Amino acid sequence: MTATGATILGCLEPALSTDERTFFREADPWGFILFARNVETPDQLRRLNGDLREAVGREAPIFVDQEGGRVQRLRAPHWREWAPPLDAVAAAGAKAPRVMNLRYQLIAAELRAVGIDGNCAPTADLATEVTHPFLRNRCYGNTLQTVIDVAREVASGLLAGGVLPVMKHMPGHGRASLDTHLELPLVTAGAEELAATDFAVFHALRDLPLGMTAHIVFPAFDDKPSTSSATMVKVIRQNIGFDGLLMTDDLSMQALSGTLGERAEAARAAGCDVMLHCNGKREEMEEVVAAAGRLSDPAQRRAAAALARRIVPDHVDIAALEAELSALMEGRGPA
Repeated sequence: MTATGATILGCLEPALSTDERTFFREADPWGFILFARNVETPDQLRRLNGDLREAVGREAPIFVDQEGGRVQRLRAPHWREWAPPLDAVAAAGAKAPRVMNLRYQLIAAELRAVGIDGNCAPTADLATEVTHPFLRNRCYGNTLQTVIDVAREVASGLLAGGVLPVMKHMPGHGRASLDTHLELPLVTAGAEELAATDFAVFHALRDLPLGMTAHIVFPAFDDKPSTSSATMVKVIRQNIGFDGLLMTDDLSMQALSGTLGERAEAARAAGCDVMLHCNGKREEMEEVVAAAGRLSDPAQRRAAAALARRIVPDHVDIAALEAELSALMEGRGPA
């Protein structure tokens, strides 16, 4: 089987242009990612996703960030609005794992209905007193077991609904006090402390099919951002034990330095399987595609294993899921 490009790419508009079709056919990205700029109505979104797959001639995975709260690309009036994850978990208390499982089964049903089969969740970062506001209310809690339990149920809910979960941000983003869209955070915690906390969450979830890197420097290990650090990818693979498909966070974020091509080349050299580029700008995508090349043999194996978990779900009883979720949130369900 011929390897696809080692990229996940975005497009500019709610409809695919002729130029984009040609480019994607030649670039052959492994998958695509959508943002609010691409979303108008369910019918429009189904057309776009069909066109993206037609451009590459296969059922390429299509991802989105549908967490709830600020980070929710599909919104009312066509889709449900969800509270920020941290707020939802706090409100649910001991019922949070089941509540979040139901929530993400419903999200999965909405995504599958428009042709999206990947969600960049769970956010398995451990919230701390210094977590930057851009991330904090997207987390699930500040205790190890809460985050592990909720993240596991988020992933299970998505998988049950035929949507691939992407856990993020490996090996842990919660201690970052800066926004990686704009700046490069440095986390000064020691190796033993990180292993017992931030890294431990991902170790518990290491069997999940896909993960996303964090653009963060951990001086206890290396002076490079995790995305472009062979040392940190080794931590992810060996210490954490993750053998799923590892994608970068968005390479256009300003935490990284150098040209887009240099960023992609560094991430590939470090051991990342797939390079993520989100903004749909043609010149930037060309740089990333050229530097990323094709999926390596190990990446092809991991990609195939991930796609094998992309099921077509049986009939989903939406009313039953909604009723159970409402009962739990109103205190009528089991503790």
